[in-house]
Amino acid sequence: MTSDAPPLEAPPEETPMQRALRLKQAALDGRPKPPRGGKFQRQQAARVATGASKPWMSR
Repeated sequence: MTSDAPPLEAPPEETPMQRALRLKQAALDGRPKPPRGGKFQRQQAARVATGASKPWMSR
């Protein structure tokens, strides 16, 4: 990634900041996404509530 040539979809009046943001968004979009729904979501919902393991914190 040493080439300074912008990709073809770059607008002609793009500032360096806009270019950096566009490239960052493209890199983030390319990353694998966490699983959605199914067993994973049920496990997340079944976790113990935040304060449930500290009974001394409740009144």
